[in-house]
Amino acid sequence: MTEYSVEFIGTGETLAISDKQTILKACIEAGIAQEYSCRVGMCLACSAEIVEGDVTQPAARALTDEERENYALTCMARPQSDLKLKRGVYPPSIEADAADASQAAADD
Repeated sequence: MTEYSVEFIGTGETLAISDKQTILKACIEAGIAQEYSCRVGMCLACSAEIVEGDVTQPAARALTDEERENYALTCMARPQSDLKLKRGVYPPSIEADAADASQAAADD
């Protein structure tokens, strides 16, 4: 088991997280407020942009293959190196969906 340093950009929070533990679980145990909902890699509530480093997240079904390179679903992601993450940043697919929904609501 290897531990990696996970820094959350803009919050001053840093955790040592095992490569066997999800980032979300480590946040909850440390009392760090991290958004989440489904905890099964589908809702994107726990999204974070990967600023630096690597994760493994094979069950992050809501992300495209391309998005998995730049975004982590913290409920599924396990560190594979030291990381810098920006929480609350969503992948382009969900941003586009949100914009479409807002436009549809405005049209009604």
